[in-house]
Amino acid sequence: MSRYERIRMSHGSGGKLTLELIEDLFAATFASAPLKELCDAAVLDNPGGRLAFATDSHSIKPLFFPGGDIGRLAVAGTVNDLSVMGAKPVYLSSAFILEEGFPIAELTKIVRSMKATADEAGIEIVTGDTKVVEKGKGDGIFINTTGLGFIPDGLKIGPQHVRPGDVLLVSGSIGDHGIAVMSQREGFEITLELKSDVAPLNGLIETVLAAAPNIRFMRDVTRGGLAAVANEMVMRKPFGVRIFDAKVPLHHDVVEYSEMLGIDPLLSANEGKVVLAAPPNEVEAALAAMHSHPLGQQAAIVGDVVKKPEGRAIVETAYGSRRMLEMPIEEQLPRIC
Repeated sequence: MSRYERIRMSHGSGGKLTLELIEDLFAATFASAPLKELCDAAVLDNPGGRLAFATDSHSIKPLFFPGGDIGRLAVAGTVNDLSVMGAKPVYLSSAFILEEGFPIAELTKIVRSMKATADEAGIEIVTGDTKVVEKGKGDGIFINTTGLGFIPDGLKIGPQHVRPGDVLLVSGSIGDHGIAVMSQREGFEITLELKSDVAPLNGLIETVLAAAPNIRFMRDVTRGGLAAVANEMVMRKPFGVRIFDAKVPLHHDVVEYSEMLGIDPLLSANEGKVVLAAPPNEVEAALAAMHSHPLGQQAAIVGDVVKKPEGRAIVETAYGSRRMLEMPIEEQLPRIC
């Protein structure tokens, strides 16, 4: 691999250069025992419990942004999809579609970022795939990650378990990832304070579930933001959700740039925040658990579950006025995850 500075079509041919790329970069960096065997499939231990299975593809512009990169995003995104189901993420696969001419130095940086994020989450990348497409047909790099996790017996999390009177909490400020990525892409002179929040949430979620084991619902706040989560939660359900506008934590840069661009921050993406619904008797325990974790120090109560209007999400202001919080129709900020 060191003979070349950029990806060549022959890196995807299945021959010598493919093997060098896999052995010298992917297997050497990810360093998991199943991957080092270079078999067609990883043979894995089953630690028990119900199986959770998630897959996600990642295409972002720019590939490197304040607070992260496509590699960290790819690992954290799938870890979080498993974690909000109450699963303990254990194994990850990673498939790369590389464009001819992509700099190997940048690929190496991305792969090392994936390894660091996997170590942070306490998981292993155990299998993968690599394809190369002609120059001009791949936009640099696309990454797919698929994850396996295990759900402890007795844990039941999902919108079907939500009840009127439950309380909504969010683990921190909303909209950071979307605005940080957009500022980098468009060349805004945004302050250095705002960075993407991309991070694996499994440690935070494990802390919360240990303190509040009857959490009803969890969802990571990604594309579509808090608005999408709230609407997905109540879709075709006999209850609604009320969001307290004044209680949603927002970074001042998110407020400033959202106003300047005409963007509703409740629709802006995150990659390291979770929304959860807790029964009233576990709200304080859940909030305290969030505050005790580095990724939840800005956690706040942001709403509740109401009987009416059924199947709808509303926003209530500090003055008591209300408006419907609609499901996003199209992406405000395309190519952000």
